[in-house]
Amino acid sequence: MDILESIDRSKLPKHVAIIMDGNGRWAKERGKDRVYGHHEGVLSVRDIVNASAEIGIQYLTLYAFSAENWNRPKAEVDALMELLVNTIRKEIDELKKNNVRLHIIGDFASLPEICQKELNEGMDMTAMNTGLNLVLALSYSSRQEIVNASKRIAKKVADGTLKAEDVNETVFNEHLYTSQFPDPELMIRTSGEYRISNYLLYQLAYAELYFTSVHWPDFRKNNLYEALLNYQQRERRFGKTSEQIQTNSPQHV
Repeated sequence: MDILESIDRSKLPKHVAIIMDGNGRWAKERGKDRVYGHHEGVLSVRDIVNASAEIGIQYLTLYAFSAENWNRPKAEVDALMELLVNTIRKEIDELKKNNVRLHIIGDFASLPEICQKELNEGMDMTAMNTGLNLVLALSYSSRQEIVNASKRIAKKVADGTLKAEDVNETVFNEHLYTSQFPDPELMIRTSGEYRISNYLLYQLAYAELYFTSVHWPDFRKNNLYEALLNYQQRERRFGKTSEQIQTNSPQHV
């Protein structure tokens, strides 16, 4: 049986987050420089975005550039920013055609002006799309996101516009970059690393984690389907017992 036919589309995760790791290692194994791996990784992005839209995933968040990545060699960072601009320009018509809406999370102001311009145009051009929400995490640091949210809440409390006793999970969520999105239910990391790397630390509290040794440039739709099938074979208990889930909570299975 084809793996796609094995997936229960009624039990898909609403939100999938991916750490796209291994571009550099993939290139090195082929005697190429790291930038070559990043270029090839774009092909995987295209394939996974299309596959996610086709199967019915509602939100796909891709860890495209972390705040820590600014510390990489300048030549690599410059190449990545150029690749980002060129990719948005090339792919925006495809996103529009496939009813995909583009979103950005992270320290947007730290990106080069040309990147901000292209990304803003991309978000504007896809703002009316109603299919897959594609979220790119750029210059993103989850710890900094949490610190910034705390600062904004503290300021409101100090200003008297928010009472300290009214601060709860809902209020905190409203001050995160991801306030308009549901929390991811599945997080995928490629290239054999078993860590979260400062990615959606608050939002991944109850996500299922899936790790694969496949480098990102080799990660294609069948690899995504394998991750989804693995997700559907897990029991989502949310602190309850298996017996409670089976008896009372079919939506959490």
